[in-house]
Amino acid sequence: MGQMVILKRVATVALLGMALTGCSTVKGWFAGKDAEAKKAQEPAELVKFDATVKVDRIWSVNLGKGEGRIGARQGPAVADGRVYAAAITGGVHAIDLATGRKIWTWDAPKEKKKPKLRLSGGPGVGDGLVVIGTLDGQVFALDAQSGTEKWHARVPGEVISAPAVGQGMVYVRSNDGRITALDQENGTQRWFNPRELPALTVRGNAPVVTGPGVLFIGNDDGSLAALAMADGRTLWDQTVGNPEGRTELERMSDVDGAPVLEGNTLFVSSFKNQTMAIEGPTGRPLWARDHGGAGGVALTSSYAVVTDSQGGVYGLDKPSGAAAWSQTGLARRQLSGPAIQGDYVVVGDYKGYVHWLQQSDGAMAARAKAGGDPIKAQPVVADGIVLIQNVDGKLTAFRLAQ
Repeated sequence: MGQMVILKRVATVALLGMALTGCSTVKGWFAGKDAEAKKAQEPAELVKFDATVKVDRIWSVNLGKGEGRIGARQGPAVADGRVYAAAITGGVHAIDLATGRKIWTWDAPKEKKKPKLRLSGGPGVGDGLVVIGTLDGQVFALDAQSGTEKWHARVPGEVISAPAVGQGMVYVRSNDGRITALDQENGTQRWFNPRELPALTVRGNAPVVTGPGVLFIGNDDGSLAALAMADGRTLWDQTVGNPEGRTELERMSDVDGAPVLEGNTLFVSSFKNQTMAIEGPTGRPLWARDHGGAGGVALTSSYAVVTDSQGGVYGLDKPSGAAAWSQTGLARRQLSGPAIQGDYVVVGDYKGYVHWLQQSDGAMAARAKAGGDPIKAQPVVADGIVLIQNVDGKLTAFRLAQ
């Protein structure tokens, strides 16, 4: 009997050891799966490649304290060989495009017992004016040549996108969805067009884009609207990203990137990963595809190029919308919207890297660094120079080597 008890105890210990070992093994399996899942969500590591084009950094300037996490996607504007750019604090700067030399700087006035005004969204330029808004709903118009203030006005909400200028008026999008038209000469209100907002939206607003007698407005409900410049009447309203889903988060479908007008066709993309080609005069959809994002659209002679929320870059055939090529090597790197420089697509990422892709097939062509902070604003190209502004308020210019 005693011997049987001993045998039973030995068996129990053995089974217990096996159970513990089994638990350890199962735990290891789940830990491995968790690690794999976590790794799958991390930004793709940059892979070395043989560059097929050389890029030169020709100048870099600090504009002031950048936007950080405000979500304004501050970017520059270019007119007549000058770059106009701003940071949250540090003023508006006029910079020579070719050399990076500062021509003038204007700083927002400081009111007694009030915090300093924070400039946001980047400047709009036109008809000799540079116009910029603030986070407390003020709008300032400056003389483009000298930087002197011509007038200032107020709108109902913060301004985090660039205003537009045309037909004797300045058009301002405020964060409450309202478009306000201000007289170009003195800033008095001429008309406004309100817009109801969804319960939850992506931080950021599309800049107002002008067409022949028309304004094109990307909205937070996933639609694109055309307004008459003269009086703000809504001419048409077209859904780009359908706000579908069980939760408010799933239904977010904002059009936050600037629509692009080529001839009579508008190309626009939404946070819902939808890109659409629209007939400008009527608002009639020409095609829609499940690629795209909030970063905006860039056009080549053949393609509408978009980036998506997962870091994919797509070249969509302009007549049909079919995906002609894709580049997924920058997955989850929080890409900016694209721009076109020569034969290349340019995008920035969350670590301050700038990537050049061949516009013919999306292959990697070159890479450079523009500081170490995220690049959220869509790059701007003028006279063969690409301008990159990061969230730290650093503006960098690159040229393709000859």
